[in-house]
Amino acid sequence: MQSLKNIVINGAMILAMLFGLTLSATSADLSFEEVKALAEQGNALGQNVLGSYYENGKGVEQDYRKAFYWYQKSANQGNSTGQFNVGYSYAYGKGVRQDYRKAFYWYQKSANQGNSTGQYSIGYLYAYGKGVQQDYAKAFEWLNKAASQGNSTAQGHIGVMYEYGYGVLQNKTIAKEWYGRGCDNGSQIGCDQYRILNEQGY
Repeated sequence: MQSLKNIVINGAMILAMLFGLTLSATSADLSFEEVKALAEQGNALGQNVLGSYYENGKGVEQDYRKAFYWYQKSANQGNSTGQFNVGYSYAYGKGVRQDYRKAFYWYQKSANQGNSTGQYSIGYLYAYGKGVQQDYAKAFEWLNKAASQGNSTAQGHIGVMYEYGYGVLQNKTIAKEWYGRGCDNGSQIGCDQYRILNEQGY
């Protein structure tokens, strides 16, 4: 059995490995029982990871309600990734009734701590008018914050906004640049759109 100190360290490493639009527990190296013990001691990192175990069925039967329960506990302690996951749960109705306004609330709490995925998600809600009034200028503002931190999905979506003139002056040359950045960081939409604009001569 690992010491509590080692579990805390590993918990932080897990979060670094698993950060993304959703947390995937597939590459975690701690057992369900180890993570659960950490979470039950009140550790916000452990609570968030335990939520991801329940969400993904890692070492335990998949249970979105229990995932939400632990994400909420983590979020209430100020963990920005836990806050994002609560927002994501509300946005997609995972373990809780779908509610875009509550999703926006929790995304914003996450984003205000500098979480790039939370920032991207706020931009997404503004772009599509989910839970808030549609506002392309605000969508661009939040997507740009996420993109400046290297968030590849946000970079790809900024490319879309420049290509079609959503919230900014239409400029396909700049769109191609953003698609390229997104592609370099793993965005498939960035790669696809970069290729298309390149073939069009931009």
